[in-house]
Amino acid sequence: MAKLVSKVYGDALFEEALNKQEVDALFEEVKSLQVIWHENQSLAELLNNPKIVKEDKIGIIKNIFGGRVSDDLMGFLAVIVDKGRQKEIPAICEYFINAVKDYKKIGVAHVASAVELNAGQKARLVEKLLNTTQYVDFEMDYQVDPSIIGGMVIRIGDRVVDSSIKTQIYELRRSLLKLQLT
Repeated sequence: MAKLVSKVYGDALFEEALNKQEVDALFEEVKSLQVIWHENQSLAELLNNPKIVKEDKIGIIKNIFGGRVSDDLMGFLAVIVDKGRQKEIPAICEYFINAVKDYKKIGVAHVASAVELNAGQKARLVEKLLNTTQYVDFEMDYQVDPSIIGGMVIRIGDRVVDSSIKTQIYELRRSLLKLQLT
């Protein structure tokens, strides 16, 4: 159910951003809203309190965000709270952000390597990813994972490229076991 709600509201906000040609501005606002929401759990708790009526919750939203976000986003937040969907605000934000990234062809790559990559290696990796995918830009998330021994594991969405020594050793071991069993 939460996925459906985030899709419906996220799509509505995305369509509004497209129609008003404000995709970039709303993208930045929603990313900031997402950070604020995650850093202020008390705000979520307050808005989810069943003892507070909708009108007061909308007033709280207007007091906090009024003049700080666009009228479009302010109105959107008011509608979400009015419909009692304030618990879904983080999921709606996430859906909208992903929709904009898809629209702008911004990929998100998670890269695990055994050692820290230097700036040159990172630049070559981004260049290679841009040349081999449909994306025009990437958000890169680098992790160091010594357990992979060498090489790297790159995950973009549901696609994984695993050139790690750990996986190669596993595959070799598996092949050898198959040979022993035959």
